[in-house]
Amino acid sequence: MDWQGIWNTIKNFFVSNAWDILLFFAVFLLGLILIKIIMKMLDKILSKTRMEKIAQHFLLAIIKFIFYFIWVLALLSIIGINISGIITAFSALVLAIGMALQNLIANLANGIVIVSSHMFKKGDYIIVGGQEGSITEINFLFTTIMTVDNKKITIPNSTIVNSSVVNAGANDRRRVDFTFSVAYETDCEKVKKIVTDVMASDGRVYLDPAPFCKLKTLGASSIDFFANCWCDTEDYWNVYYYVMENVYNEFKRNDISIPYNQLEVRNRTDKVVMPYQKAKLPARVEKVREEHHEHGLFSLGAEHSKLDKKEKKEAAKHEKEEAKKAKEDAKKASKEKPKTASKKSK
Repeated sequence: MDWQGIWNTIKNFFVSNAWDILLFFAVFLLGLILIKIIMKMLDKILSKTRMEKIAQHFLLAIIKFIFYFIWVLALLSIIGINISGIITAFSALVLAIGMALQNLIANLANGIVIVSSHMFKKGDYIIVGGQEGSITEINFLFTTIMTVDNKKITIPNSTIVNSSVVNAGANDRRRVDFTFSVAYETDCEKVKKIVTDVMASDGRVYLDPAPFCKLKTLGASSIDFFANCWCDTEDYWNVYYYVMENVYNEFKRNDISIPYNQLEVRNRTDKVVMPYQKAKLPARVEKVREEHHEHGLFSLGAEHSKLDKKEKKEAAKHEKEEAKKAKEDAKKASKEKPKTASKKSK
């Protein structure tokens, strides 16, 4: 093996490309250092903003990927590799991945919207798409909630963005609503006082605004009272159960009846009088219909038109008979006139 020839080839390569090799290592080292410095600066800047941590990490990851991609392309260009083909191949790869993972990308875009818009935060109690629970995790693809019976539900971000979301934990306070049904014979003022006293007895209930209770509905079997009070969001269910249990207890203590659905049945002893018209049905009178011609079509009175023709024939026949009778009477009268004249001459 000609080691001398190999050495001369390597030596000539480095001598002829000395500046390119120096530039390559310079870009390599300076690029690494510069990217790290820029990323640290951006991290400090974003940490001072109100942007969510997950959004900060995602944005930094995107920026970091772009910087490293440009850095690699610069190094490849220095050593003489045509980067236009690489860019074209990379674009085609990104397009193919985008088409294959379009649902995933949609969830990613909607995750950015959720995080950047501060729709809700970890710990909020939300209701979306028939599911409800407290948020335990938000990422750029899915939102995870934990139900009250300790079931973990993962909801795609696209579902959340494209649906109506009820955020029960968005505010510090919540209103607790109640409906109480009592018998019709109950004293309304007594019911209102019992309900408001029970709500006011719980220290977790705010006294401003004051607990509220008013008659709302006159039902079929009961009268219904609407009541509400305000409490901290974290105390909602504790206040709800406290009020329900103690109102029930106070109703029993004060002999207030909570009725079941009732149906009132009466036995009638009187004679039922049902008014009616004494006149019987009138005899049928046939409607006289005339023949009409509209757009080349005749009406459906053909049968009646036959009756009209028959009546006309009978009338004509009757007229002929009358005329014939009149002629006969005239002939008889003419024969009798000469006889009377001859009697007068005598």
